[in-house]
Amino acid sequence: MTNFKRAGAGTGINHIGDECSSLDDIVVQQGPGKPLPNGIPTYTVVVLNACVQECAISQIHLSCGWFSSAREINPRIFRRLGYNDCLVNDGRPLANGFSISFQYANSFPYRLAVSNATCHS
Repeated sequence: MTNFKRAGAGTGINHIGDECSSLDDIVVQQGPGKPLPNGIPTYTVVVLNACVQECAISQIHLSCGWFSSAREINPRIFRRLGYNDCLVNDGRPLANGFSISFQYANSFPYRLAVSNATCHS
């Protein structure tokens, strides 16, 4: 089990690695969705474990500022723990090749980047 931390969140290039070896094995993608009926923009976020070997990644934390959403998000999928600290998948392992997604609503998109995770190779 390896614990990874990134000092400057969002500075690395995400890629598919040969084994679970860095935070870059976690890919975070975000794109616009259909606005809510009241006009608030929505954004869809996908968090993917891109490790190609048998490795699960747990305790995935994202830097997220003061994240908030006008649309409720299942807290077992994504929740803000504190300033700039959001937890993915309730801290449970995300197997290699699997992803988890959610949608939020806000007047602007948040910059979301992996800041911490634990690898189980």
